[in-house]
Amino acid sequence: MSIHQIQLTTSDGQTLSFACEESEDLITAAEKANIFLAAQCHAGSCGACIAHCDNGEFRLGEYSKDALNDDDRAKQQVLLCRTYPRSDLNMHLPYAHSLVRFEQIPVREAEIVAKTYLTEDTVKLELQLLPDDDGNLSLDFEPGQFMELTLPDTDSKRAYSLANAPNWDGTLEFLIKLRSHGKFSNFLHKTATTGMKLKLEGPLGTFILQDNGLRPRYFVAGGCGLASVISMLRRMAEWEEPHPVKLFFGLWAEEEVFFQQELAELAAVYPNLQYQICVTNASASWPGYQGSVVNAFTEALQAAESKPDIYICGSPGLIEGIADAAESCGITRDSLFYERYLATTQAAEPTRCEVG
Repeated sequence: MSIHQIQLTTSDGQTLSFACEESEDLITAAEKANIFLAAQCHAGSCGACIAHCDNGEFRLGEYSKDALNDDDRAKQQVLLCRTYPRSDLNMHLPYAHSLVRFEQIPVREAEIVAKTYLTEDTVKLELQLLPDDDGNLSLDFEPGQFMELTLPDTDSKRAYSLANAPNWDGTLEFLIKLRSHGKFSNFLHKTATTGMKLKLEGPLGTFILQDNGLRPRYFVAGGCGLASVISMLRRMAEWEEPHPVKLFFGLWAEEEVFFQQELAELAAVYPNLQYQICVTNASASWPGYQGSVVNAFTEALQAAESKPDIYICGSPGLIEGIADAAESCGITRDSLFYERYLATTQAAEPTRCEVG
């Protein structure tokens, strides 16, 4: 079997190289060389390992078009976990070298501190990390990243974004949408109690804040996609970052609304933040924005005096709607930062795709 040389270039211009047999995918080959790239499902269904092929021949295995659509393919995008080389390859990664790991993903243990129902099917899960082998409580992560939580007594993992800002005391917060047939959802709803211990892996993900000067930042979140965004906003507030900030938080119905008090408190301590809670099927009495989050975003963008950096976290439909609105205002899709929530094939729970 032929062996080919693979060269990956990160978004900040650094290169990674490794050998790959024609019978193995690029993610597997990279891990054999102790290069751990952004990846999650290893089955072509989450999109976390998306990259751009500059040149070379390859075979692409089966994948979900929610993870890699036809427009992506036309632009020579691939999923590294489904890419099998037929020649030497040169690829570009949509994230910086600092987000590449060269050792196994850390595994931690945490204890459930609280489980709070924010709505009928939305839970805030609060965990306390237990000390690692060196006695440390803290978790070193970038706002916007996620952790993989393991269902007790199984090998099943589910990925959830951190909603808290980085801290030294090891407290973690997640916002989780309960799915009727989701394995972790059923555990969380029926079994999880205070004091139970969970295994976590991470941090993972490349959906993080970018340093683009003092440009305004627009954040768009759908449902529990608010977790990644609120983590970013909390960090910005702590650091008193001077960027003008707008948040557009979208939900379908008024009974789905959560985190109203938390957003109000954050805006009170971080005056740069303006936010709208947008309800698509709102009643006439709803005091927030009555209509879709895409419409609210579009109206604000059309009225903006300067082009902002745009961060989006939510469903593929939300990503496409915001991307179309941005393009109509002269902002290219390639310049957006987003995390796409997708349904897994094994259970109706979200996974995520980071594209920078």
